[in-house]
Amino acid sequence: MKNYIQAEEWNIIEEGFDPHLNKISESIFSIGNGRMGQRANFEEQYQGETLQGNYVAGVYYPDKTRVGWWKNGYPDYFAKVLNAANWIGLHLSIDGEVIDLSQAKVSAFQRLLNMKEGYLQRSFTAELSSGKQIAVVAKRFCSLADDEVAALHYQLTALNFDGQLTVTSFTDGDVKNQDSNYEEKFWDEVSRQEDGDTTYLTLRTKKTEFEVCTATKTSLLLHGQAVAFTAAKENKDKFVSVSATVNLKQGEHADIYKIATNISSMNYAKNELQQVSSQVLVRASATGFDQLLADQAAAWATKWEESDILIEGDVAAQQAIRFNIFQMNQTYTGKDARLNIGPKGFTGEKYGGSTYWDTEAYCIPFYLATAPAEVSKNLLIYRYKHLQKAIENAQKLGFNNGAALYPMVTMNGEECHNEWEITFEEIHRNGAIAFAIYNYIRYTGDESYLQEYGLEVLIGIARFWKQRVNWSGDKNKFVMLGVTGPNEYENNINNNWYTNTLAAWCLNYAVEAAAIVEKNAPELYSQIVAKTNLQEAAEFGDWKNVADNMYYPYDEKADVFLQQDGFLDKEQMLVADLPAADRPLNQKWSWDRILRSVFIKQADVLQGFYFFEDNYDLETLRRNFNFYEARTVHESSLSPCVHSILASRLNDGEKAYEFYLRTARLDLDDYNNDTEDGLHITSMAGTWMSIVEGFAGMRVRDHQLKFSPFVPSQWKSFSFNITFRGTTLKIKITSTEISITNDAPETLTVQVFDQAYEIPQGQKTITY
Repeated sequence: MKNYIQAEEWNIIEEGFDPHLNKISESIFSIGNGRMGQRANFEEQYQGETLQGNYVAGVYYPDKTRVGWWKNGYPDYFAKVLNAANWIGLHLSIDGEVIDLSQAKVSAFQRLLNMKEGYLQRSFTAELSSGKQIAVVAKRFCSLADDEVAALHYQLTALNFDGQLTVTSFTDGDVKNQDSNYEEKFWDEVSRQEDGDTTYLTLRTKKTEFEVCTATKTSLLLHGQAVAFTAAKENKDKFVSVSATVNLKQGEHADIYKIATNISSMNYAKNELQQVSSQVLVRASATGFDQLLADQAAAWATKWEESDILIEGDVAAQQAIRFNIFQMNQTYTGKDARLNIGPKGFTGEKYGGSTYWDTEAYCIPFYLATAPAEVSKNLLIYRYKHLQKAIENAQKLGFNNGAALYPMVTMNGEECHNEWEITFEEIHRNGAIAFAIYNYIRYTGDESYLQEYGLEVLIGIARFWKQRVNWSGDKNKFVMLGVTGPNEYENNINNNWYTNTLAAWCLNYAVEAAAIVEKNAPELYSQIVAKTNLQEAAEFGDWKNVADNMYYPYDEKADVFLQQDGFLDKEQMLVADLPAADRPLNQKWSWDRILRSVFIKQADVLQGFYFFEDNYDLETLRRNFNFYEARTVHESSLSPCVHSILASRLNDGEKAYEFYLRTARLDLDDYNNDTEDGLHITSMAGTWMSIVEGFAGMRVRDHQLKFSPFVPSQWKSFSFNITFRGTTLKIKITSTEISITNDAPETLTVQVFDQAYEIPQGQKTITY
């Protein structure tokens, strides 16, 4: 675990430059706006250890699958979000001496991520080999107010010399992904052009043939006067640059401004990309850097009004929750139903940048409560639009009759994961998608979603579960063989309790949803029945039969549900018995040793308790929680938040806070020694869940919000806003009371510890 980020409520701050931490910081200080983003790479040349990363939403490449090519039904490719053209590049030299922090003596280095206003700032003083000293302040952002625009301001001051500064502003598209097979590069050049201070570089992806025009306009000012740029003489592939030279005297500074845009063929015709790029640059340049930055602050003020959580008395916890909320909001804005949330967002390439079940299980609750309803609805529509692909994915594995298996990893609805035990076996993702539909309707009250989109998806999923089980004469129950649950430290197991539980729930919910649509929209229901060739009586009967007769592994002696058949055959060690030197297991142990051990990456049974807590009393939860928590190593980023929420329900404030801090500061403190690959974006929503669903105990019951709050002993109070069915509530919780402010004229009924209260417009305080 690292501990070098300074605790501050609105800022992420790194003081001093340690090259060994640079890749971690590049992840932590990443910026984005839902349309594009980048790691916190330096603008100037840097020959030290770095992971360059610029990303354009929705653009991907179907890379070769490394393993499993001989298996029937195996994906043809592994989709990857692509490292795109680097637009921030500034090659800087003083009297011919290149500025490179890996070669210079660096002092007064600071990297600062201003989360309140949405920008990254870096400042440093450096002494070059010649003895010349410079001071630099660089600020950049990807605009939320105008998501086709990004901008930077780089100010360089001559501290102890008079000399000639040469600035080469470039865009470099000759890039590759860190994990490219055989060092392959995925972009081909279409065109490039320099026009005074403006450059255009249009690239095309191999195979998928996305085109992106990266255009920049650079200004160099001395004493407020512009210095002219000319085309640079570098003639490199997929590279375009312009240069300017200025004489600096001691104490003088030069200001470099660079405005950029990434215009993609996802949104414009290919033959229009450069023209549109030019129009965007003209618009943004006319606005100017300072006003663009002011607009950015205003856009972020709106985001924070919707989603901020205020914690009194704990700066580290406050910083952490805002960091997680900041990254969620700059990764996905909900404007485009074709886009989704990659596990690393715009901060790295690991996991391919594709869509996982994380979106439905973890991210949707955050957006439901902190954004307009269409944001989470677009995440669900994304899956609806991929329904036919899900049916085709199931057909490849031998399923029929419209059975749908949604992919574990996807960019376009096709399965593209390259590990067989996940591709074929981690089928619980189907259930998470069905549960997200239920969760969306439960929260918004929008039952019309079922008739418009949801029921077709639920039918396909139910058909899959019906065909995936088989009858066991030995157990006299339906069983599910050869699966992997969320706990990926156990593969190819039988009767995973979570998967069986989720499958039975999906089958029942599909029948229930069909009845709702038939009642609310009988004509549309008839159309869906015809479209899906639904045999109502026969299929509903089969689904109910499977759900009613599902097998669930259980141990009477321990009085707990078992992760799967044979779980107690493992040597029952506890995490407390593990030497610290063995952690994390996935970096220290062989995969064989992990699979044979009892240790759990994330507890499947507890994930099921989180989804279906109303089905189990507190004592049942307590027994299962105590049993599995003692065996869980939390080496999945998705694990601690669920444990925190369940610990809150059990009134175990100490554990709830411990798990909250672990999930909230997972990347800031590099808990799992993997932050350098990128941030754990999708699990960041779990941080919000730990507070709102955990400490505040917020649930939706009988179409009403319910709170069962407590305040961690380290805090004085915490506050947040919730949008529920069109009404925004401001919630403040202390150890003795909850204050609820209703901004709408309509009275809302809210439950607090099972007691109903009428909340008219204005503020109401409830003491407990």
